[in-house]
Amino acid sequence: MNLNLTTASRYGLNALALVGASIALYHGRSIFVPLCIAALLAAIMWPYARSLKHRFRMPWFFACATVVAGLVAVIVPLFALISVAITQMLNDLPSSEQQRQAMYERIRSQVTMSSPFAIDEQLPPNAADSPIYQQLQKALTGDYILKALLDLTQFGGLLLFQAVLILFVLLFLLLEGQMLVSKIRNIFGPGPAVQGHLTATFREMAAAVRSYLIWRTLVNFGLAIVLGIVYHSIGLKQATLWAVLTFILCYVPYLGTIAAGAPPLLEALILPNLGPGAAIGILIFYTAVVTFEGYIIVPWVMGRSMELNATTVLLACLFWDLVWGTAGLFLAMPLMAAIKAVCMHVEGWSAWGHLMSSEELPLEHLAEVPKIMDETIPMEQPASKS
Repeated sequence: MNLNLTTASRYGLNALALVGASIALYHGRSIFVPLCIAALLAAIMWPYARSLKHRFRMPWFFACATVVAGLVAVIVPLFALISVAITQMLNDLPSSEQQRQAMYERIRSQVTMSSPFAIDEQLPPNAADSPIYQQLQKALTGDYILKALLDLTQFGGLLLFQAVLILFVLLFLLLEGQMLVSKIRNIFGPGPAVQGHLTATFREMAAAVRSYLIWRTLVNFGLAIVLGIVYHSIGLKQATLWAVLTFILCYVPYLGTIAAGAPPLLEALILPNLGPGAAIGILIFYTAVVTFEGYIIVPWVMGRSMELNATTVLLACLFWDLVWGTAGLFLAMPLMAAIKAVCMHVEGWSAWGHLMSSEELPLEHLAEVPKIMDETIPMEQPASKS
């Protein structure tokens, strides 16, 4: 059946398809999120499993199981370190009324010295008159701590279940990945041209995701090491926790970087041996480090082909946060890297890939725009005279 659809009709159908896909992703997030994480991990682990098979003559099952076990060996100490740091932080919380009032007075004194404005309305001299102190009292007394610990335990159990599920899906994707890719290729046609084109597209997508995730992990690890050393040398008690938090949150562009820099500043204001000067020094150093990382390190190690413009990044974060929540924020960049790689490789979709890229449009594409417009937008013909 041949349908002659207008441009407006095609755009409307595409918009409806996007809305339908978004609704499906939202309601199926309990399935799609673990599957997506496992697929991204499989793109990273596949070359290592293949190397174990060919270099050490290992059976394919044991090669896949070995790389999954290696991933577990990396993740478990990381979460153990986070658990120990959180436990230590909870033990350092003020337990008595006198300790809480002393902490409030110390924070108020340090904020007064560093703020150019009067803060008596927000932080009054009497701690009992401060709404902030009253909220702190409620949070540190009664059942609030117990409820928070129960919620944290429940969240940890859910996270553990999700991690086990992801590892099993990852193992099966590694074991049957080649077979699944072959069957997906057969869906689009048996011809050698189609098969070769799809193979190249899958390879390009996997390479883009692998390059982004590996280099992003290495850069985040370097940031965590540098900032952890600086935090420890300044005298922050939770230097290790803030370094690990930086390593995790910097997977989220922009928002994660801002969120990772806030806790060290707050601790510098709370600790009695530090003050506004230390907080300002941390802010300046952190800003300099993340600026150097964002404008020098990332473009150098990842290459220009991995760059996405700021508009695409922000819209991607908003969209994936809408459909998948917090997990969508962490998955937004690798997913957009894969989508961009597909668009740049598939004929007819390169314009969308250039739209997401931060690179300037090549001259040959600019030269084709007037020609395309002349062909697609017919000129109105004058009415013929009878």
